[in-house]
Amino acid sequence: MRYTLRQLAIFVAVARNGSISRAAESLSMSQSAASSGLAELERQFDVQLFDRVGKSVRLNELGERLLPRAVEFLDRAEDIEALLRGQTGYGTLDIGATLTIGNYLATLIVAEFLQRHSDSRIHLGVHNTATIIQQVASFELDLGLIEGKCQHAELEVVPWLEDELVVFCAPTHPLARRASADEEDLLEQPWILREIGSGTRETFDQAMRHVEGRFDVRLELEHTEAIKRAVESGLGIGCISRLALREAFRRGSLVPVETPWLDLRRRFHFLWHRQKFRTPGMQAFLELCREMTAGAQRSDEIALSYIR
Repeated sequence: MRYTLRQLAIFVAVARNGSISRAAESLSMSQSAASSGLAELERQFDVQLFDRVGKSVRLNELGERLLPRAVEFLDRAEDIEALLRGQTGYGTLDIGATLTIGNYLATLIVAEFLQRHSDSRIHLGVHNTATIIQQVASFELDLGLIEGKCQHAELEVVPWLEDELVVFCAPTHPLARRASADEEDLLEQPWILREIGSGTRETFDQAMRHVEGRFDVRLELEHTEAIKRAVESGLGIGCISRLALREAFRRGSLVPVETPWLDLRRRFHFLWHRQKFRTPGMQAFLELCREMTAGAQRSDEIALSYIR
């Protein structure tokens, strides 16, 4: 073959990072070595894989076609090397999870996975749904765990677990003493919500689409714990996953506001690129996710050690 694994690794790193300098840093090599490796790959085949825009680079059409094949080739090469070395682990997995999953499920699943496969390594990133979709699509992540919807044509989306949002407030709030709240009650309240681009906000907006009137969104936050603290302090009411509120409801520091007329149900999903080689490590992690949530009809029914 006229190309090397190192050349492909440089190509993939440049594609993921959008610059040769950041790619070199991620590969622990000098910028000149990375630049030379990429230039040699293009020179050998008399092709150009990137459009150069100032100091940044962007994949062109040929580069876009090569990227999934190069990623799969490198994944398989790593799997072969691990087998030849007699390694019992699964190498390194890059996993991304949206905030509800990442904060309340994924960390526990990752911990269990590493206890079972001590030779493995996992990089877990926690971001909103839009970011996770983009990172899986660009092969920055092996696997995504999302709570929003995904319509990306190049990504495989597999249902995992039912989840449900719930409107909630502080125990001293007037709505805490009501049996239920109607549309007018909710329109009168200031809201503390997740940011646009998150799966939680998408589900909330979809559920409220038929409400005639404009909600008073006082504050938008990226983290569910921050929303809980803001609602506890009396800044307004909120709407996040029952899973994230299970312990607060048990303590009584927050209380649910019943809204039987609203459909706040959604699903958690697994996400990976259709053209990506599903490594044994990915398959083992998916199996563990299903194992640890088996028997639960909804996310807040999962029997996990940190929830009493």
